[in-house]
Amino acid sequence: MYVKLFYSPMRNVRMIIEYDGTDYAGWQKQPGGVNTVQGVLETALSRIVQEPVLLTAAGRTDRGVHARGQVANFRTESAMSLERLMHAVNGLLPDTVCVRNIREVSDTFHARYSALVREYRYFILEKRSAIDQRYAGYHGFPLDLERLNLCAKEIVGRHDFAVYAKGCSSAENTFCTVYGAAWGRHEDMVVFKISANRFLRTMVRFLVSAQLGASPGEVEETLRAGRLLKSLVPANPAGLFLWQVVY
Repeated sequence: MYVKLFYSPMRNVRMIIEYDGTDYAGWQKQPGGVNTVQGVLETALSRIVQEPVLLTAAGRTDRGVHARGQVANFRTESAMSLERLMHAVNGLLPDTVCVRNIREVSDTFHARYSALVREYRYFILEKRSAIDQRYAGYHGFPLDLERLNLCAKEIVGRHDFAVYAKGCSSAENTFCTVYGAAWGRHEDMVVFKISANRFLRTMVRFLVSAQLGASPGEVEETLRAGRLLKSLVPANPAGLFLWQVVY
C-alpha cells in the first residue's frame, strides 16, 4: 500500500537501460511471477517512489536477448531528484540490470511511439569461447562477409517481413522500413548491424539465420514471394542486443 504525503506535479521520466537478458524471460512483464526485466525495474522503482510504476519501453526484447540502450519512460508524482533516484534504483537492481541515464522529458514523450530509429546488433563467434558465448551466437567456421553483405543489401528498404517474424496476426501491420544492414568484424566476433523504424517479433534473429544460409538473391526472393525457400530456425538469442534508439 502506497501512502501519499503530499501532492506534486506528474513528471515524465525517461531512462536508458542496459541489461544482460540471459536469465530473463524477456523485457515484458508476465503473469505468474516470471522473471522479466520490466518486472524487476518496476518493483525497484515503485519501492523508491512509493507509488505504482508502469514502464513503457522502446522495444520488447525476447527471452535471452540483451540491451545496451533500451529506452523506457514512466510517470511519477515523486519530487525526488533524478540523481538520487538513479542511484537508489541501481542500488536495488540485480547486477544484470543497470540504469545508465535518467532525465525528465516532455509530457508528450513516449518511449515506443516517439522512437524514430531502432538499432540491433547480432554478434557471432567463429571459434568457441567459454566466456563470450553468453553474448554471442556460434557458427563454427569462418564467415564470408562479402556474401553476407550482398544478402544484407537485399533487406534495406520497405518490405513486408511477415515471413521473418513469429506470432504475427493476420491483421497486424508487418511492413518495416530498414535504413541500414551490414556485416563487419569487432575484435574476435562477426557483427551484424541493422537499423529500422520498427521490428517484428524475432525478426532480427530470423534474418541472421536466413543470411547465414543464403546465396545472394535468396533473401530478396523470400521478401518478394512472401514465403521462405527453406525451413528456418531463429538464431540464438544470446547474440542479440538492442543497441540504441534514436528520437
